[in-house]
Amino acid sequence: MKNQYRTHNCGELNSKNIGEEVRLAGFVQTIRNLGKMMFIDLRDENGITQIVIQNENTLAEKCQDLNKECTLTVCGKVLERSSKNPKLPTGEIEVVANDITILGKCKANLPFEINVEGQNVREDLRLEYRFLDLRNEKIHQNIKLRAKILKDFRKAMDELDFTEIQTPILANSSPEGARDFLVPSRLHAGEFYALPQAPQQFKQLLMVSGFEKYYQIAPCFRDEDPRADRSPGEFYQLDFEMAFATQEDVFEVIENVVPKVFKANSDWKVDDGPFMRIPYQEAMEKYGTDKPDLRNPLTICDVTEIFEGTEFKAFQNKTVKAIVVEKAEEKTRKFFDNLSEFAVQELEAKGLAWVKVDQEMNLNGGISKFIEDNRKAKIFEKMKVKSGSAIFFIADEKTKAEKIAGGVRIKLGEEFDLLEKDVYKFCFIVDFPMYELSDEGTIDFNHNPFSMPQGAMDALESQNPLNIYAYQYDFVGNGYELASGAVRNHNQEIMIKAFEIAGYTKEDVEKRFGALFKAFQFGTPPHAGAAAGIDRIIMLLAKEDSIREVIAFPKNKKACDVMMGAPAQVFPKQLEDVHIRLI
Repeated sequence: MKNQYRTHNCGELNSKNIGEEVRLAGFVQTIRNLGKMMFIDLRDENGITQIVIQNENTLAEKCQDLNKECTLTVCGKVLERSSKNPKLPTGEIEVVANDITILGKCKANLPFEINVEGQNVREDLRLEYRFLDLRNEKIHQNIKLRAKILKDFRKAMDELDFTEIQTPILANSSPEGARDFLVPSRLHAGEFYALPQAPQQFKQLLMVSGFEKYYQIAPCFRDEDPRADRSPGEFYQLDFEMAFATQEDVFEVIENVVPKVFKANSDWKVDDGPFMRIPYQEAMEKYGTDKPDLRNPLTICDVTEIFEGTEFKAFQNKTVKAIVVEKAEEKTRKFFDNLSEFAVQELEAKGLAWVKVDQEMNLNGGISKFIEDNRKAKIFEKMKVKSGSAIFFIADEKTKAEKIAGGVRIKLGEEFDLLEKDVYKFCFIVDFPMYELSDEGTIDFNHNPFSMPQGAMDALESQNPLNIYAYQYDFVGNGYELASGAVRNHNQEIMIKAFEIAGYTKEDVEKRFGALFKAFQFGTPPHAGAAAGIDRIIMLLAKEDSIREVIAFPKNKKACDVMMGAPAQVFPKQLEDVHIRLI
């Protein structure tokens, strides 16, 4: 059956179609009325075709009320274009219309222009009219790219014999590290479901059930603050789990799947596995972050010992970190002052000390007068300092010094244009601490509570909890955490002990994680897995800076859907049905 609106799309006609009678449908991109003729650029998601309307034709009257973004179906004849446009695939031809039907009128005053480059449209306005914003070619192609990437992930996992299984959306509350979204039950007064922060327990139960390789493109829900690289409220992840598997087995899957998907969707160079394994503590010491951007060649050096006994008060009894940058001789005092201001304002540093190294290897400027020759020699030897360099120093409590130095490293990489171009570089961060101190000073899980501690029960019983490592790992690309996972704790006794250290009783564990607690009594195979952040990966492949540019209907920076008006108040009867009274 022939389509009544089109015989071709707006991106496929060329000189081979000259003389044919065709039908096209799409949106009006531009209208140019030149008196004797009217030209319309007709756009669909495949491209643009120029439509010609002879003004002596009765069609001209029908087109007088046309506005940009009206939808039309056009019948006409393909002719060779006298003024060709080499920028368009259809630039050799035009369609002279003999009939036009207006399928959808568009109001004259658009909230913003759809396909105009360089316009600065307020993001909330774009999101309020997201149905128009999605007509923008760049955003539109991002969403189509998203569909292709999801298809490529599924194909890659299917080729590795994983089984796609959907897990429940209405689930129970689980300590995954963020606040839950709660759903009140109508049938069970005073009780709540929770939207899953991850399918963690369900995928572990699938391993108990004998499914050896599970995956899904899973929606996850976390009530956490928005960021440019994190969608508020909901996001999608490629979730997978394997029975009879170790950490290295998980890495092998990631090393097989991720480069394949990246290469299929980018013209940039893509790292191939095996990827570098960096222990968490080394990452913090060397890069000041657990998600290092390896395109940046700068590293952080600990020079605390070199400054032992210094009379420079800012460094006394502090952890001192240093970063050396070459080719800094041209940088002015203002440049160094701006960097110091950045460290104080953005990184909450107490200050940023610095010195410059001249051609004779003398120290100048900044804190040079506080660095004695013997300390200078040790710094030069340890950091392989060259003439023309600058050295930046951060002094603070150890954890703060690492974090601030990490931020300074990133800033220096940008300011000196050091990042390797057009490449995706990956690594695994391994050996995360099992526990950490909470803000209240109590022992809490550092990463994932369902992970297997390194050393198993022996470690839990004999070691300081803060010294215990877990079989937990992150997969990092270009400075973003792209996936996170762990070897799971599949032993009931170890599970009880691990949660006991974090302040849970056996009864708490049995009540909150009853299904896992029960399942671990029935021959649970060892298992491991990970979950990759789909939205963040697509953001990288689309070369966007904000995750909202690759999601069809994202929420804004305040976690509001300004198009649909959510969140919103509901009718009293709806609250009554679920036994809720507002305070």
